[in-house]
Amino acid sequence: MTAKSPSLPRACALVGPFASGKTSLLEALLLASGSITRQGRIKDGTTVGDSSAEARARFMSVEPNIATTTYLGESWSFIDCPGSVEFQQDAYNALMAVDAAIVVCEPDPARAVMVAPVLKFLDERKIPHILFVNKIDAAGTRLKETLDALQAVSDRPLIMREIPIREGDAVTGYIDLVSERAYKYRPGQTSQMIKIPDALKSEEALARQELLEHLADFDDHLMEELLEDIQPPTDEVYADLGKDLAEDLIVPVFFGSAENDGGIHRLFKALRHDVPDPGVTAARLGIQSSGGPLAQVFKTVHAAHTGKLSFVRVWRGEFTDNQTVGGSRIGGLYAMTGGTPTKTAKAASGELVAFGRLDPVATGDALGSDEPGLAPWPEPLKPLFAFALEAEKKGDDVKLTGALAKLSEEDPSLGLEHGEFGELVLRGQGEIHLQVAIDRLRSRFNMQVVTKKPTVPYKETIRKAVSVHGRHKKQSGGHGQFGDVHLDIAPLPRGQGFHFIDKIVGGVVPRQYIPSVEHGVAEFLHQGPFGFPVVDLSVTLTSGSYHAVDSSDMAFKTAARIAMSEGMPQCDPVLLEPILLVEISVPADFTAKAQRIVSGRRGQILGFDAKAGWQGWDTVSAYLPQAEMDDLIVELRSLTMGVGTFSWAFDHLQELIGRVAEKVVELRKQALENA
Repeated sequence: MTAKSPSLPRACALVGPFASGKTSLLEALLLASGSITRQGRIKDGTTVGDSSAEARARFMSVEPNIATTTYLGESWSFIDCPGSVEFQQDAYNALMAVDAAIVVCEPDPARAVMVAPVLKFLDERKIPHILFVNKIDAAGTRLKETLDALQAVSDRPLIMREIPIREGDAVTGYIDLVSERAYKYRPGQTSQMIKIPDALKSEEALARQELLEHLADFDDHLMEELLEDIQPPTDEVYADLGKDLAEDLIVPVFFGSAENDGGIHRLFKALRHDVPDPGVTAARLGIQSSGGPLAQVFKTVHAAHTGKLSFVRVWRGEFTDNQTVGGSRIGGLYAMTGGTPTKTAKAASGELVAFGRLDPVATGDALGSDEPGLAPWPEPLKPLFAFALEAEKKGDDVKLTGALAKLSEEDPSLGLEHGEFGELVLRGQGEIHLQVAIDRLRSRFNMQVVTKKPTVPYKETIRKAVSVHGRHKKQSGGHGQFGDVHLDIAPLPRGQGFHFIDKIVGGVVPRQYIPSVEHGVAEFLHQGPFGFPVVDLSVTLTSGSYHAVDSSDMAFKTAARIAMSEGMPQCDPVLLEPILLVEISVPADFTAKAQRIVSGRRGQILGFDAKAGWQGWDTVSAYLPQAEMDDLIVELRSLTMGVGTFSWAFDHLQELIGRVAEKVVELRKQALENA
């Protein structure tokens, strides 16, 4: 193979399911490149990645971890992305900033479906990616079955780059199918070249032929060579592999052991020769090769000591500290390894760095020259779980809102809203996702909070019409208070809201007081007999009387409230429950389980169909009461190996009666008494 020319700095993201070994792989790559002298362990809290308190406490990645190193004279940046689906937004954003992804998985066919969402994201955006089957040294590994299962969830053909050498049940090395050389693993060192075992020569020949045939699907010249039984030159095979990977036509497959340094140097050398240069990546993203300096933000962090950091990939030109971009001046330029920023003077094309104190800049923003053809940034993931929060210390509400706004800027899949009952509601991708956010409130912003389930926005309405009289008369020396109204209260069809009708004739209620009557009615409707807002009714002002001296706006407003409080209990009030239209997405093997979840939560199944663009997946449509949505995502993930998800939207209000309604009213009464 001819020597490879040095490349511009390149970047790879490590992605894959939780516990597949991405952080261990990052450690192994850093050890192989000489950046560290000893490989850290997650259980010991000694890894370069997962350095935050939130990650260490949970023994899992909860944010992207960045490390830059040099291997055989070339600069590499790796982004170790969280594997938990609850932190998927960070992984998706990081993938927009790299030249290729390493998809890490375990040699377990039952877990292959867990890789499907990230593979789908990669293929939709044509991001080059290779597959690294980790933990190959575990007992009972089933590599072939695993690859068959992975192929079922990959839109691109999986291309074996090597086959295993086994001693008993243990994988002790590999045969490279391009160079046709065999190697034996040596932990802590490069693998030792050995002769291809005689017992594997026929298997190697068949596997190599299969690799070449896959490549020939995209190369007519190679196809002609194979048809004429000509063995293609090794350089031609390597060139095809690099080209097809860059175009996301194939997914090369490697295997090894990150914890025990098996196959890591082979993986690194493949990255070096096959991963496209930043210029190729920039072109894929719609970035022109000529023009002024250009960088794009893929992650925002509000750090305790450095302030706001905007993590960027430089696509073109050069940036320096104090340079003005996006209308703001860069307040510090940092290279990153783990959680430690190191000041640097400049950043050139291909590098992955952090810009300090660019307050107006958001994740996804392009900095520098305008680039109208830039690929669209991933949409924020829709929220699936929620907590209502309040500051533990009175008077900290404004501080809490500001801190939550910063966390939402860091992670767009967090959402903040003010609920109907005055609650501050934080929404996210799951319980752990929100717990990490709460931990960050405490550690970064010194904010202690109390959490609870958000109040379900029940409503109430009426089923019977009544006529009612309300009078407010008070004499306490000087001017008194007098207001007198007759109201007709009647139900309206669902969704009509509140209508106020004025039928006063003859001036029995002076014209200037009629708006006050409407205001009094509307104020009462904020909290009906059950304690919830009242909807879908009309109130007609039919008659009344006034006093020339004692009548006032306040008196008529009070009279209207008196009439409503006396009349509403006579109108046969009923509770209304919010019903959501929910679309549950699961692999087809789990469709029946998804339907049982719906049935067990008082839901109404509307049907199911194949999920568009997702081979082997279904979408179950259903109506579900909002009250039953609290931990839906927790149950769904636990029954679908973590890959099930859903989307939701409010659909309608539905009457709720019986014991469930009585319990809701009783809890509301208690909440109002304790408020």
